[in-house]
Amino acid sequence: MEQKYELLAPAGGFPQLIVAVKVGANAVYFGLKEFSMRANAKNFEIKDLNKIGKICGSQVKKYLTLNVVVYDGEMGKLEKVFRKIKGKVDAVICWDLSVIELCRKYKIPFHVSTQASVSNSESAKFYKKLGAERIVLARELNLKQIKEISKVVPVECFCHGAMCVAISGRCFMSQHLFGRSANRGQCTQVCRRSYFVEDEEGRKLRLGEHTVLSAKDLCALPFIDKLKKAGIVSFKIEGRNRDARYVETVVKSYRKALDNNLSKSEIKQELENLNSVYTKGFSSGFYLGVPTSDDFSDVEHSKATKKKEFVGDVVHYFPKVGVGTVKVLSHGFEIGDELVVIGKTTGIEHVKVERIEIKNKSVPKARKGQEVGIKLPLVRKGDEVYLVKGC
Repeated sequence: MEQKYELLAPAGGFPQLIVAVKVGANAVYFGLKEFSMRANAKNFEIKDLNKIGKICGSQVKKYLTLNVVVYDGEMGKLEKVFRKIKGKVDAVICWDLSVIELCRKYKIPFHVSTQASVSNSESAKFYKKLGAERIVLARELNLKQIKEISKVVPVECFCHGAMCVAISGRCFMSQHLFGRSANRGQCTQVCRRSYFVEDEEGRKLRLGEHTVLSAKDLCALPFIDKLKKAGIVSFKIEGRNRDARYVETVVKSYRKALDNNLSKSEIKQELENLNSVYTKGFSSGFYLGVPTSDDFSDVEHSKATKKKEFVGDVVHYFPKVGVGTVKVLSHGFEIGDELVVIGKTTGIEHVKVERIEIKNKSVPKARKGQEVGIKLPLVRKGDEVYLVKGC
């Protein structure tokens, strides 16, 4: 029987969680308001765990990230978290030995985070003896090295998403410049910026066209067959700060790639899909060899071929006729445009605008300040509406 590879999706909030489950993720990983490496994501509260469990059901695994640097004064608070999460998550992703000890104490399975930078078989054996069910390997490894470690313990590797210039983490730039520690989940991503050099007399030069500290995003889809042969059991998508549209697009593409042997034309199509959402350009990371200067991004922000712009909110929805009223608060839209509706219960829905009405009269455009009626799939009051267009 053909092996089913786990596709592990990021969930920074309920819309991302819902869409990840809907489009084929086998597992999701998420953080709480505290002790998460992505403090800028919306994250969840402990009271949300029951709802998360209902959304995931019995088929989709739930992994909680507790992978920041932890201090003495926080151990009591952390132990209270463990008392409340027992039985509500399938595993904890961690690396600090104090957190591992709490996992052992409360008999909660744990996966060793990439923050531990496990890059050899002896380290893998050490964590396995402690009880680790899985290790998220250091990102500096090539496929041959991964295959060797996979003989010792089940391994998880990133297949897509942002890469830090510090590779497996432990960057101190954000702390140094802004007092916001990346190792506490507060990274301000200063590496993504363009920089200048200045001489003693104040003359400035921009450092070329590249953001010299900002790596391109990892994209393993073109060589996913090689990763399948490397003994990886879980393929992880980075992106707890990304929106539902990003999660939907990336999970769909990698679900296809993991379940099928894609042709060259199919790979090309999926790469086009991946390029339509947030990206700083694509790199193969360390999988096929050590990265070069070509693996640094030449843009400060995104190179996505499509972007979304906030339109407004759903203020009414009439399920019997499949029509919603949208209050246009920002960008307007017109017949033929592509919209997405994103919400905590809705997840994400795509809409092709075929008709716009104001007080039962057809109009060609919806403008800022207007309330308009359009055909919509099942959405909810308060859902956000976005216009998707080419860049």
